[in-house]
Amino acid sequence: MIQETTLLKNIHPLILDAYKILSGQELSRPEILALAAEIQGEDLMDLLSLAHKVKNKYSTESIPCSIINAKSGLCSENCRYCAQSAAHHCDIKKYDLLSAEDVLADARKVYATGVRRYGYVTSGFGYLKNTHEFTQILETLDLLHREMPDLQICAALGILSRETAALLAEHHLYRYNMNLQTNPARYAELVATTHTIEDKIQTIKYVQEFGITNCTGGIIGLGENWEDRIDMAFAVKKLGVEGMTVNVLLPIPGTKLENQPTMHPFEVAKAFALFRLIYPRVMIKFAAGRETLMKDFQGLLMLAGASSLMTGGYLTTRGRTVAEDDLLREQLTAFGEH
Repeated sequence: MIQETTLLKNIHPLILDAYKILSGQELSRPEILALAAEIQGEDLMDLLSLAHKVKNKYSTESIPCSIINAKSGLCSENCRYCAQSAAHHCDIKKYDLLSAEDVLADARKVYATGVRRYGYVTSGFGYLKNTHEFTQILETLDLLHREMPDLQICAALGILSRETAALLAEHHLYRYNMNLQTNPARYAELVATTHTIEDKIQTIKYVQEFGITNCTGGIIGLGENWEDRIDMAFAVKKLGVEGMTVNVLLPIPGTKLENQPTMHPFEVAKAFALFRLIYPRVMIKFAAGRETLMKDFQGLLMLAGASSLMTGGYLTTRGRTVAEDDLLREQLTAFGEH
């Protein structure tokens, strides 16, 4: 029989030390950076195993969500990755804010599949005043709540003021999505210059003030390094949000990042595992890039620290059906997935 000490010698010492997280200790930034630098090859599977154990101990919530692109394209912001930016020339549908009735019709279809978390997303800088358009958004939220009171309504509307954040809270908003996207210190370089990371962080603080939960994460694959990814995750943790969304860049023709090399599944899996070790108790949602880039490896990501997924498609890129994702989640239970 192989002795326990022999088995332990086969596990990288940095991973062995990281097991202290299961007893309630936290890993420091230098410890996470060391894991990012040192873990390669077959050692990754041991790291993923630890991340899976951490998720199952601290973050068992697994609620799929679906979103609607309620206002598409013609965005004034110059986010380098985004097909909806007016600074880019991409082959996407462009339209003004959908009517409340159109949104309700879409939400009914999602609700019928069993999904109970629904995201309302608009393109643009955001809403600092209660404009006519913002009033229409509030009326839409009211309509959704009246017909489906158990539907958890989420929104991603861009930058908010204290006034507009308060109004969203009054009109049944459950969760707000405002991604930091990358290392805050490099936001202007890697993402956009038409707004600031401080605008985003202040928006998160406004919605928190009025009791709206938050889903805040970012995009990996923008051209950042491991230090940037880790600093983004620690910045999210510092904000104390309830959910963390992780997207993997799919370079879109016509954007400034159209020629950006895509990430290898190995690197994506390592990132998810490290995010879980940084923020053990938060729901980590795998969104864009799950089907298009991870493909055969997407199930691995759900065993590498991710605890939720976005289903049914994204803003301007395709996704999988709810039925396909339900089957995936069911099959993952055999691996100890909650």
